[in-house]
Amino acid sequence: MTTWPILSVVTFLPVIGAVLIYFARGDDEAARRNARWIALWTTLITFAVSLILVWRFDAATADFQFVEKANWLASGITYHMGVDGISLPFVILTTALMPFCIIASWKSVTSRVREYMMAFLFLETLMVGTFSALDLVLFYLFFEGGLIPMFLIIGVWGGPRRVYASFKFFLYTLLGSVLMLLAIMALYWNAGTTDIPTLMHTAVPRSLQTWAWLAFFASFAVKMPMWPVHTWLPDAHVEAPTAGSVILAAILLKMGGYGFLRFSLPMFPLASHDFAPLIFSLSVIAIVYTSLVALMQEDVKKLIAYSSVAHMGFVTMGIFAGTTQGIAGGVFQMVSHGIVSGALFLCVGIVYDRMHTREIAAYGGLVNRMPLYAMAFMVFTMANVGLPGTSGFVGEFMTLLGTFKVSVPTATFATLGVILSAAYALWLYRKVVFGALTKPSLASIKDLTPRECLTLLPLVFLTILFGVYPKPVLDMSAASVQQLVNNYNAAVTAVKAAALVAQ
Repeated sequence: MTTWPILSVVTFLPVIGAVLIYFARGDDEAARRNARWIALWTTLITFAVSLILVWRFDAATADFQFVEKANWLASGITYHMGVDGISLPFVILTTALMPFCIIASWKSVTSRVREYMMAFLFLETLMVGTFSALDLVLFYLFFEGGLIPMFLIIGVWGGPRRVYASFKFFLYTLLGSVLMLLAIMALYWNAGTTDIPTLMHTAVPRSLQTWAWLAFFASFAVKMPMWPVHTWLPDAHVEAPTAGSVILAAILLKMGGYGFLRFSLPMFPLASHDFAPLIFSLSVIAIVYTSLVALMQEDVKKLIAYSSVAHMGFVTMGIFAGTTQGIAGGVFQMVSHGIVSGALFLCVGIVYDRMHTREIAAYGGLVNRMPLYAMAFMVFTMANVGLPGTSGFVGEFMTLLGTFKVSVPTATFATLGVILSAAYALWLYRKVVFGALTKPSLASIKDLTPRECLTLLPLVFLTILFGVYPKPVLDMSAASVQQLVNNYNAAVTAVKAAALVAQ
């Protein structure tokens, strides 16, 4: 596709930016200014280069593209990179959101600015690498490596309980990933390779499928996060700085869903089929229960964090329905949620920078002083509810449609989540934005600055664009999703046919 290793360039460009920041000299203020500008230009250039992937991507094929392969470790473990229609949207989502995170941190982060920017750039490399890796060992290194910069971002630049939140985040996600490492070793012993495309077309024994599926599930369920292993997320969101919350909600949560699509369904189709009722049950509980919990929150960030768990319930439900609409809807819902949840946390950060509180009760009547802010916040709130015409509607509708074909009760109960999301999201908007401006502390609050408009307006545009014209994302993933569904159905049908013959 190209004559140069474009995926490696996109993956490791941020590391070059981090090295430049490390060696940038000057007094304290000059060093901070240089760090901000180097980080911003690095993320913008990385995004620009990643757009070449979209331009040269052939959506008509389900094959991996921009493939790079080189010998790396002994025993056939290779440096193998490539993207298909399922992974490319997440690569672009990652590179697109990073400049917004740098801009959002421009004024709010004042201590250890160089280290903060370096942590974000290293995190970008590890996230892009996770979505691009085509070797299990390489994937595992990128997947686990992302914990370290995020641990530091929460633990160093977070709120009052940042150390507790960062350790809880680290331990939860690490515990599940240790089980995944054991499953990777078992797959290697079974097939003699850690090459992901090879393993996707290698028959895994039924008994190994079950245990490997559970081991991968332990890691990806925590990362999503699914109920009941979601309790680390609200603490991490509340304590993380604004940009940390954006990346956590928009990208890191999607690694769990991506893992289900890349490993659980194609490598363990029979186990995925057998455990689908369990996933449906956990998804419905997540959608309904965490929506009710969101209604009880007094902290804006906690409310949005719980809403993220509910929206990820639609994703897992759609993926394990095993239908074209369900899986395509799951991919779209993750992309949409990345944009919308990231934007909502940016909105919270904007008022937090002015008032230094996230308590819902501290606000009210902001529309009187911040009309631009109220307009942007309204668009993202409507998308969070799933209003037709916003990107939030498309993903939820497709996952419900795909699940309805497989399990009517699951889709029916999950629809309650749409009603509950309207309840907590509109309640939050009414309490924060509408009403009389009675609190003296809000009397002099200022509307969006040009820098803040620069972060929110592109996200408003994308939210509405993908709501009325979802074709670019759906077309990009269509061939890969269809091949995944065909292979999944073929494996399940073959087992059912063999069982009939045996009878």
